[in-house]
Amino acid sequence: MSKAHFLILTFISCFLPVATLAQVEVGVSYELRDEQPQNGFGLRIETGLLPNIPLLHMGVRAHFSYFNDENKLTEQGLTYSQDITNYDLGIQAIAGINIGLVEPYIGLGLGTENIHIIPNSVTNLAGSNDLYDALLSKKNDQNLYWNASVGAKVSIIPVLKPFIEYRYTDTEIGNPKFKQFNAKTGRIVVGIALRL
Repeated sequence: MSKAHFLILTFISCFLPVATLAQVEVGVSYELRDEQPQNGFGLRIETGLLPNIPLLHMGVRAHFSYFNDENKLTEQGLTYSQDITNYDLGIQAIAGINIGLVEPYIGLGLGTENIHIIPNSVTNLAGSNDLYDALLSKKNDQNLYWNASVGAKVSIIPVLKPFIEYRYTDTEIGNPKFKQFNAKTGRIVVGIALRL
């Protein structure tokens, strides 16, 4: 288990005794980022910490996101193709205000991001086998990040809550290995949550 995973699990375990008293929301989402891969899907589980305060919502949320895309580059007769998979797991402290049917909220938290690059093919490569092997080798990176969110939920039906959110993520605290990916990224998250 990496240090980042241990940190996240320790943070979650601090809130578990309190979180079991409140209702749980499970949500799914479509996510669009300003980094490759751009399109992905998310899953979130949120629970309240202070269920008896009428207007204020305090909670903790665990979130998971998955992005995958094929990147293809052709230059000077050389074609290079690779699959990029990016997934992250994080936790946030959430604070929101219930205003009628709308609940705006903000969040702040930590997480871990994993990037896997799996080359598919290299064509028309003239050179040594070492260069060919280097281009076709798998590459992985794992980084700790902090993130901040701002969003809103809509309670048209009490058990279903559509939501929209902007989440900013910064992996510079984890010293990312892949310089071709931006350490500071933003994403739009649109989805629906079910209150259990």
